[in-house]
Amino acid sequence: MSARRSSVPIMGLSEEERELFLAEPRVAAFSVAAGPDRGPVTVPIWYQYTPGGEAWVLMSPTSRKARLIEQAGRFSLMVERVEPTARYVSVEGPVLRSEPRTEELLVEMTDRYLPPDKAAAYREFARRELATRSPSTCARSAGSRPTSGPGEAGGTLTGTGREPRAGLTASQPT
Repeated sequence: MSARRSSVPIMGLSEEERELFLAEPRVAAFSVAAGPDRGPVTVPIWYQYTPGGEAWVLMSPTSRKARLIEQAGRFSLMVERVEPTARYVSVEGPVLRSEPRTEELLVEMTDRYLPPDKAAAYREFARRELATRSPSTCARSAGSRPTSGPGEAGGTLTGTGREPRAGLTASQPT
């Protein structure tokens, strides 16, 4: 039986397209190694990214994800869309740093994903939850290079002297 070839051309995204795509407010698939005889932990997560900067996420430092990141020292994010055309950007790299979550980070993340009439209520909920649970932290990763494209296409960013960074942010209120 022969494999059927698609008539849709597969083309990777340019560096600028990758950075702009990653900067759009989409839900990412977050993955981190779960140990030698296990598959990775992969979950949907909000993230933040500014072209030329670091990608980061918020989570509790006592969560399984945060513990696994601490053990592995790295993680991956994959962001996709299927309309109007299939496209994805993948970012992977070692953790650069972990820092406390601040009110500024919480506002930045919620404003990215929620309309103004919902963001304030969500932030109040998050503050209450974090007050009764363990704090969150912020970890950021260095040396990651977004790759992208539809289907099997991919590539790395080159030529800017800047590398977008993946990072984890799990933080506590200050």
